[in-house]
Amino acid sequence: MTTIILAALAVVSLAACGAYVQSARLRLRLVNLVDNDPSVDVEAHSLAFAAFRKEAHTAIVYGAIAIAAGIVAFVDVENISVIFGVLAIPGLASLWWARTSSREARMARNRYDIERRAGEALEQEQLAPKAWAARLAPEEVPDFSGFEIGRVYQAGSGLMAGDFFDVHRVSSTRVAAVIGDVAGHGIESSITAFQAKYLLRVFLRQFRDPAQAFEELNAQLAAGDRHEEFISAAVILFDTEAGTLRYASAGHPAIFLFQEDGTKPLRSTGPLLMLDPGAGYFSREVPMESGDLVVLYTDGLAEARAGGTLFGEERIIKTAERELNAPPDVLCKALLDAAKDHAGGVIDDDTAIMAIRRD
Repeated sequence: MTTIILAALAVVSLAACGAYVQSARLRLRLVNLVDNDPSVDVEAHSLAFAAFRKEAHTAIVYGAIAIAAGIVAFVDVENISVIFGVLAIPGLASLWWARTSSREARMARNRYDIERRAGEALEQEQLAPKAWAARLAPEEVPDFSGFEIGRVYQAGSGLMAGDFFDVHRVSSTRVAAVIGDVAGHGIESSITAFQAKYLLRVFLRQFRDPAQAFEELNAQLAAGDRHEEFISAAVILFDTEAGTLRYASAGHPAIFLFQEDGTKPLRSTGPLLMLDPGAGYFSREVPMESGDLVVLYTDGLAEARAGGTLFGEERIIKTAERELNAPPDVLCKALLDAAKDHAGGVIDDDTAIMAIRRD
């Protein structure tokens, strides 16, 4: 019975030895990679070698056990204690290596902290564009009594967008709707869009006329060093008491006002922002009756291409007119879907669309 147990111990230990030998070989490859990489620090090399050493040591221990158990099981040995005394050699090696175990544990802890912080930074990097986009083009807009508001946003290429929109109350009887597009892509355009959106909030409260707000915004932004950035933007101020809307547009695509007697384009009333620090803007006021609808959009909608053919203003008007009785959210999605169909399913540029109906 003893022979069977020792033989089984030898077989199991030999299998474990083989597994740890394979693991030690892989660890040794990692050590060689670390040695050949000049960008890797000494701490990383020490940890890689310590991992290899532990796997190799474990393989040696199991190999020694397998040999000792096999000899005792199948060979008649007078002094068994000598055979098993050999196992003390790996034990002495363990005691020797234990001198550095505390230092290696501290290094491993430091590496863990570094990797954890790197993981958190990567997670924040992945979430930042989404969080930033939510500031520029929020998924939800406030409800305002007397208005139905719909919006849709389609990100183009790249992580950071330059399109933005906003709806906020300026006074108890006035609601402002803003839409804009910063030329270019990337973090710098997004930062400019963020600044423009929230500066407009301030200036629209300060000035009753959106043209004055544009002039102040243009002066502030154009005073910087960003000479290659331009912004197209449009502002509509709805006055529920007067039953009117007042609008100003800084080089932005036409706003369309759908009324019972037809469709009116509300076109640009001044140049692009940041083009000329001293540029002048003016505003226009038009009546807005119950049931009237305004559609605002960025140029990604009108410039959706099928070869050399743009989706264009005419298709925007026709698509909107087909959906005039639908909720504003549905109308916005219909416009985006129509532009996608026209472009073969893909719109490369950021596209923001808003539709606002007076109840």
